[in-house]
Amino acid sequence: MTSTTTVKTEYEAIIGLETHCQLSTNTKIFSNSSTAFGANPNTNIDPVCMGLPGVLPVLNQKVLEYAVRAGLALNCQIAKYSKFDRKQYFYPDLPKNYQISQYDLPIAEHGWLEIELVDAEGNPIRKRIGITRLHMEEDAGKLVHAGSDRLSGSTYSLVDYNRAGIPLVEIVSEPDLRSGLEAAEYAEELRRIVRYLGVSDGNMQEGSLRCDVNISVRPVGRKEFGTKVEIKNMNSFNAIQRAIDYEIERQIAAVEAGDRIIQETRLWEEGTQRTISMRVKEGSSDYRYFPEPDLAPIEVSNEQLEKWRSELPELPAQKRHHYESELGLSPYDARVLTEDRPVAEYFEAAIASGANPKAAANWITQDIAAYLNKQKLGITEIALTPTNLADVITRIEKGTISNAQAKEKLSDLLSGISPEKAFAGQELITDPSVLEPIVDEVIAANPKELEKYRNGNTNLKGFFVGQVLKKTGKRADPKLTNELVDKKLNA
Repeated sequence: MTSTTTVKTEYEAIIGLETHCQLSTNTKIFSNSSTAFGANPNTNIDPVCMGLPGVLPVLNQKVLEYAVRAGLALNCQIAKYSKFDRKQYFYPDLPKNYQISQYDLPIAEHGWLEIELVDAEGNPIRKRIGITRLHMEEDAGKLVHAGSDRLSGSTYSLVDYNRAGIPLVEIVSEPDLRSGLEAAEYAEELRRIVRYLGVSDGNMQEGSLRCDVNISVRPVGRKEFGTKVEIKNMNSFNAIQRAIDYEIERQIAAVEAGDRIIQETRLWEEGTQRTISMRVKEGSSDYRYFPEPDLAPIEVSNEQLEKWRSELPELPAQKRHHYESELGLSPYDARVLTEDRPVAEYFEAAIASGANPKAAANWITQDIAAYLNKQKLGITEIALTPTNLADVITRIEKGTISNAQAKEKLSDLLSGISPEKAFAGQELITDPSVLEPIVDEVIAANPKELEKYRNGNTNLKGFFVGQVLKKTGKRADPKLTNELVDKKLNA
């Protein structure tokens, strides 16, 4: 009698992201209308972005600069020659019935960025994700559907053209991502980079950063890709991860059931935590691209390119490497400190003023961060300077003040009171000849607790230490106090 064992097929996901990033210019990409968010509908408009007859677009030079800076930060090859194209499609929020974009000659190609995840032991896992291209384009307007959050089920729709002509860069990744976690981290790193550069605020709630996810599954070991499905307009990192994880399971279940995966665009339903079909996916041929005749080709000189390259700041991944390898910080601390450029600069300024890196990291990521979150402030809005933070840390390390004293005075320090004033008359008592009589006095004043301690309740040592600290206004050196109390109790 023979038995057969069914080997379960293992699958892997192939994931790529298309990210639309709004550039932080004051005016639109081809006209002078404001890009300010939150204006009344159809007030930030003009004949150019409305596509009225007889108007001509003029490229905003700041858009080109920001696009090239982003391309350089993403390690892309910047094109010496690129052009704009018309992407033809009809939709009510697209007043010209075409979008000015870039097709076959984008401004930047063949780049990469590094993501960093942490394993179960807290060790960093780094992976490079390829960038296929970065190109400039204009945004469309916004449809507001009454009675439903999408066209299906709505009773009527309104259109706001304020977004029409807003400058975007679209960043297309290689299909190098393999999980929802990797994809979410890629999107977060992309946002960190554009924020460090100052080219975008990356605010997903306002639509400044929007991601479309392309995902397929295949058996492990197979080279050919499966059928690609797009998940449209993801606007949070958490949703990106959950939508991908759901879609991976959905596609694997369909393949194993013998169903055919169709190439389509799907939407993520937050309420039901699932993806739903939106439309069958178009191919690039459906858009009938052709060169934009009203805009001249773009040429970037070597001199201009090198100037922009020289002005790039140190980017988040570089800072993480530096903090972990040279300053000895954990991957977690390095990630928190580099999340926002002002926080990283504050930390580095404290280090430059003499602060111990690990101690500075602890103060910034814990006590100061808790205050900022509670008060809804940025680190540039507090009065505690990096120099004063370094002063506090140095006082603690020298034993002039205790950590507890510093935390007690934190609100004063954050409000701008100098360490000299905050800790005036608060220096720790570190002389045993001064502290020993106080310990004797505390023990003599608590005979019942002393008897309990000597009968085996050794936890009461903390009581005696606390009484000494209380009697000295917390000025007793904690380490010395523990040593003296231990010596006296066990005499």
